[in-house]
Amino acid sequence: MGKGGWQEFSAAASTARPEAAGAAAPSRPQQRVRVQRTKAGKGGKTVTAITGLEISDADARALLRRLKATAGSGGTLKDGVIELQGDQVSTCLETLTAEGFRPKQAGG
Repeated sequence: MGKGGWQEFSAAASTARPEAAGAAAPSRPQQRVRVQRTKAGKGGKTVTAITGLEISDADARALLRRLKATAGSGGTLKDGVIELQGDQVSTCLETLTAEGFRPKQAGG
């Protein structure tokens, strides 16, 4: 690349393929993860909270990115808890199972 050129991604990152979801599932420990729908402290808005994740912050952010893409909604990571906007419990349960976790619906 020439001097002063702008490049958003490095050449190695642009040619690398992301890991398949099925490939990462067997190596992940079987963690019990809680998925619940809540409105507490959110101004009446429904959010889906995922707790009990025992993974690194970088892995949690990658999982959040995949969950947001699957659910088609926004979300955030706060103090080790993933919060997705809206009622996304069923979508999260399916995605977490595919990722190798053992999700369980908590609450009503």
